[in-house]
Amino acid sequence: MTLDQILVTAVGVLAIGGIGAFFLLPKSSETRAVLGSSGFQEAMILVKGGYTPDVIVADADRPIRLTFLRTESGACSERVIFADFHKSIELPENTSVSLDLPAAKAGEYGFQCGMGMLRGKLVVR
Repeated sequence: MTLDQILVTAVGVLAIGGIGAFFLLPKSSETRAVLGSSGFQEAMILVKGGYTPDVIVADADRPIRLTFLRTESGACSERVIFADFHKSIELPENTSVSLDLPAAKAGEYGFQCGMGMLRGKLVVR
């Protein structure tokens, strides 16, 4: 094999690996909750085949208000559950619904749909 053939093969393998990783590795989107005039840290989450963003970052010791907008009709996404806070809410289709969470200590708090198929995380720092 010549040097040119080795380089072309190596670039091809890297390109194939990058394309495979793009399509096969889980994607997560992260956003920071913004302090609103209400005193709550606020973030908006789109529910369509998953939660976007699926990671919300907030500051410790401040209440959090998450607003969900569900734009799909799948039964799985009809409810979101925050087990660590003992809270859940119904998510009607095409309607914004807010959930207020109390000030939390630093840590990671998961949330999920009623069937456990859609998952997200609240990261408090």
